Amino acid sequence: MTDSADLVLAHRLADRADVIARRYFSAAAVESRTKSDGSPVTDADREIELVLRSLIRQECPDDAFIGEEFGSHGHGRRRWIVDAIDGTASFLAGEPEWSTLIAVEEDGRVTVGMVSAPVLGRRWWAGPDSGSWTGSRPSDPAATAYRLVLTEGGSAQDAAIGIWPPPSRLNRQERRVAARLARAVSRVLPPLDWTAAHPAAPAPRKPSAGSGTCHGALLVATGRLDAFLLLGAGPWDIAPLIPIVQEAGGTFSDLTGQYRTDTGAALFARPGLHRQLLDIAATAD
Repeated sequence: MTDSADLVLAHRLADRADVIARRYFSAAAVESRTKSDGSPVTDADREIELVLRSLIRQECPDDAFIGEEFGSHGHGRRRWIVDAIDGTASFLAGEPEWSTLIAVEEDGRVTVGMVSAPVLGRRWWAGPDSGSWTGSRPSDPAATAYRLVLTEGGSAQDAAIGIWPPPSRLNRQERRVAARLARAVSRVLPPLDWTAAHPAAPAPRKPSAGSGTCHGALLVATGRLDAFLLLGAGPWDIAPLIPIVQEAGGTFSDLTGQYRTDTGAALFARPGLHRQLLDIAATAD
């Protein structure tokens, strides 16, 4: 396994993010504010994004940058995409399943993906034509990395899929898509009434909760789910997972079948299932 220069830098950025995140996570209390979309943000999110943006500017001055908290900076055919803390609610609750997401996009295609979960002591990463991997920090001499390889999926009616966020946070059309998929497969996580417009009680947990991963797409890359549908998402929620799933042999698109990270929708699937699920989703109109 030979890492590209971008992937080596992504690991270094993740190392720095891990240190900052651990410092906040180990504090007695972490203060948060509520953003306009209703999601929480902490000083850890903001500090990590600012530090990583500064480091990228030093190392790759011609590259653009986009992050969840401070938006886009610079222009160019290459850009770095960062979610400083994905899973802020888990971070605030003192739970371990949160991570930093890092991606490199070149000419509209994501070439490097990184997910670093420091409290779990685990990372997932992929680079161009180098496979998809999981393990602990590569700088650890004792670290062992394991390659992720997916087998073909079967029929959609036998599939287990994850969907996020819950229906109360989706618009009407998104709920129709989620409900259609939920009815067509064998098992869906979380097991909700996906037509419901009101919050479920108790509050549902992400499909990744309790699985040792930090993002539903990782459940696809590691073979624990056959597919994962993410709705209402930003490019920082989607882009870092694309190479990890694809280099493992899986597939990605938005709900129209296009390779795009700016439509708010992402479908990750085991090979052989993707087209079936897109066709099911398309009948939800």
